[in-house]
Amino acid sequence: MIVLGIETSCDETGLAVYDTRPWEAGKSAYEGILGAALHSQIEMHQDYGGVVPELASRDHIRRLIPLLNKTLIESGCTVDDLDGIAYTQGPGLAGALLVGSAFANALAVAIQKPLIGVHHLEGHLLSPLLANDSSKKPDFPFLALLVSGGHTQLMYVNRIGNYQLLGETVDDAAGEAFDKTAKLLGLDYPGGAALSKLAETGKNAGFDLPRPMLHSKDLDFSFSGLKTAVLHQVKKAQSSDSYNASFRANLAYAFVEAVTDVLSHKAMAALEQMECRDLVVAGGVGANTQLRKKLTAMATSRGCQVHYPPIELCTDNGVMIAFAGALRLLQGSSISTNGAFDIKARWDLSALTITAN
Repeated sequence: MIVLGIETSCDETGLAVYDTRPWEAGKSAYEGILGAALHSQIEMHQDYGGVVPELASRDHIRRLIPLLNKTLIESGCTVDDLDGIAYTQGPGLAGALLVGSAFANALAVAIQKPLIGVHHLEGHLLSPLLANDSSKKPDFPFLALLVSGGHTQLMYVNRIGNYQLLGETVDDAAGEAFDKTAKLLGLDYPGGAALSKLAETGKNAGFDLPRPMLHSKDLDFSFSGLKTAVLHQVKKAQSSDSYNASFRANLAYAFVEAVTDVLSHKAMAALEQMECRDLVVAGGVGANTQLRKKLTAMATSRGCQVHYPPIELCTDNGVMIAFAGALRLLQGSSISTNGAFDIKARWDLSALTITAN
């Protein structure tokens, strides 16, 4: 089965063509990626310090057809070779989602092929199954840590389409805390990746930053207080003329240590609670080097294994949507829009169900 994936949930326009034959043959799922194209709007939104929804939607409109043509050429396919179309149905920015939905619906009607709406987080959650080495993919059921700019959740994955929410952030997502802290330290938008890189040059300078909810008896997270603690340290340093490059690097190091401590300990607690041996980490923050090292070390000491998507698939992309949509289409899932562009700007992943035809 060959499926086109379309991702337009926020500020990346991603398209990909995925072939399920390697997956069905028990080979590396990564081999099924026939072609992919991605455009990021980072440069366009930098002047505003964040994503401007209307600009994001308009840019998706401009990019979709050129990226589709590029993806099809790379994959060696035509639209007639497609067996289905998958698109991000939600969650995300409503306008951006509508662009992708309208495009996917129109194309599906034009070529008379099945259409499937994919949950954005399901795409992230299943992306570690695309690891180059098929022997390293997790077995169901497994635990998933979703960490991105908009979400921080621990999910129990019983099977494709069956997810149980174990815990989530009660305020800021981890990625959001990264971006806001980066702004406090004078880093350009989007600052999460820059903050991680800056932290690698820092050292333990004795900053006493909190680990919110580290010892709570649940699996929820909180990061807004940590961001406030960083603000207090910055103001203190600025008032004492100690705000310099070394201070910024050391504070970034302390911040990343605090966030990764919380994420790692909560993930280990979830593994123990659910008696799982496999942990999947997905989302943009999943590319963070410090988090990967800490999670891998803690899991290994417990006889568990951590699975990560390829680095290029950590951020939003069309491959994860094509892959997730293809797996669901293989199970007989599809949707009927009746001409309506059905999107879900807010969508609880644990409420997702697969409906077979």
